[in-house]
Amino acid sequence: MEMDLTGQLLVAMPGMGDPRFDHSVIYICTHGADGAMGLIVNKPAPKLKLIDVLDRLSQVKFDDMSELGVHFGGPVETGRGFVLHSAEYRSVLQTLDVADGFAMTATLDILEDIARGKGPDKALLMLGYAGWGADQLEGEIAQNGWLTCDATPEIVFDLEDAAKWAAALSSLGIDPLGLSSTAGRA
Repeated sequence: MEMDLTGQLLVAMPGMGDPRFDHSVIYICTHGADGAMGLIVNKPAPKLKLIDVLDRLSQVKFDDMSELGVHFGGPVETGRGFVLHSAEYRSVLQTLDVADGFAMTATLDILEDIARGKGPDKALLMLGYAGWGADQLEGEIAQNGWLTCDATPEIVFDLEDAAKWAAALSSLGIDPLGLSSTAGRA
């Protein structure tokens, strides 16, 4: 049976070994036989705002700029922008419906719409993404690198970034303080 984690959250286990993913919560946008693609929802890019991204990408100038922060979405294609957002927004170019209440748009028009106050109700802007080849994510899960849980708009969009990891674990009934990065000790 093939695993499909599209629309789920990956929650990094302590001691997974890759510092880029330490305490990460990743929203899986696509998962299939060819691999998986997700966006880290709890790693802000310090001191980077939507206006900084638009200044580089768009010829349009805006009077009322959104203070929407920018997140580190993952280590792949870090110069490329992705917006994970509530599903009521549709780009005139292309929006991927991911799962109930979630969509993802990677075209410039969503950033311009957000800056104009015409964007989605809820949104996270990311630079880069996390990617896995065929069977790679399944292997990492089998090696206890990740837990999976249901994605909720509350965890993804409403909580402070620093609270998302513990909230995702709590949704599974796991106390984050009870997790150890050392195996084999009681």
